[in-house]
Amino acid sequence: MKISAIKAYAFWAGARNICLVKVETDGGLYGWGESGLSGRELAVRGAVEHFSHFLIGKDARHIGALWQEMYRSQYFEGGRVLSAAIAAIDIALHDVVAKSLGVPVYQLLGGKQRDQIPLFITSTLPFGQALVDDVIRLHNQGWQVIRLTTGEHGISERSTEFNVRKSIAEAAACLTEIRSEVGEQAVIGIDYHHRLNVPETLSFLNKMPNSTLDFVEEPIRCQTPQAYATLRQASSVPFAVGEEFTSKWDFAPYIEKQLTNFARIDVCNVGGLTEAMKIAAMCETAYIDMMPHNPLSPLCTAASIHFCSAINNLSWLEVLPYQQNQADIESFFINAPAIDKCAFTVNEKPGLGIDVNEDLLQGLPFKPWEPPRLHSPDGAYTNW
Repeated sequence: MKISAIKAYAFWAGARNICLVKVETDGGLYGWGESGLSGRELAVRGAVEHFSHFLIGKDARHIGALWQEMYRSQYFEGGRVLSAAIAAIDIALHDVVAKSLGVPVYQLLGGKQRDQIPLFITSTLPFGQALVDDVIRLHNQGWQVIRLTTGEHGISERSTEFNVRKSIAEAAACLTEIRSEVGEQAVIGIDYHHRLNVPETLSFLNKMPNSTLDFVEEPIRCQTPQAYATLRQASSVPFAVGEEFTSKWDFAPYIEKQLTNFARIDVCNVGGLTEAMKIAAMCETAYIDMMPHNPLSPLCTAASIHFCSAINNLSWLEVLPYQQNQADIESFFINAPAIDKCAFTVNEKPGLGIDVNEDLLQGLPFKPWEPPRLHSPDGAYTNW
């Protein structure tokens, strides 16, 4: 089963650009994958084209060998663009090989360990009473794991001021009230989107009673593990880290030094299912559960579901937190995963169990889009 073509589609899907990759074989079978490098889809498309020059003609069944060839046969290995391109191709290879065998992708990963994938949901409202009420509403609907965000998401058209001290004061007040309303059994966390530094993170965590938070996600940038080690020594709040990581090597110091409690792995950024399974095994040795990042299209969700079904150390999979124009995105897909009772059911169809209406992709434009910019009160740019 030889690879006959690799196609990358980077296009505007109603609310954002997405980047899908199709791997075709000489026998007529095909598979789909997705890149997770939002905002830099054209760079990924270019990397996929580079890879296609030596992948065409190779046996699609040699998934592990092809991964190693894509990663190692270049002097400048690794990095977000290349890892995201590898991820999309790797997921597509799993899809096509599983289809050729007539089995779901999870069978290629060692078999299914669960039928239902537990989920966490996110409220993205600004800090205030409306946010508290929304979390209570979600909890009453049956959601037992609920995450807050930073409350201020910015816009692409211009830079938005982000006042850290105001933000952490408001966040702490909301979280304290939420905990009193939903009780101790609910899991409550917050994603600070690496907007804080070490003292700001400690100040934020110290503003709340013990046991208010079940996890804080990526409060600071991840490039310096020692900074997280400083936080770990000063706070007992569990950390959720890893959505920015692109390889097992990025995860290694956080696993070895137990600097994270939940691994926020992104199968569409980290090199695909091949690399994700290795990272999950590494995490299992340190009793770290996986908490996959899932912010993209239904194809990313489908791949994440198969990953989650095949591993033992899973906490929860993310439900897409930003629902604007999600119906527009889903219109490109056939048999997209659907939530049932706060969980996804593992699909038993061959491959990923999802397909793409390729005819709808023809001629679709790519719309230049930049992530929002934030600045501090003094005017300096800060992390979004």
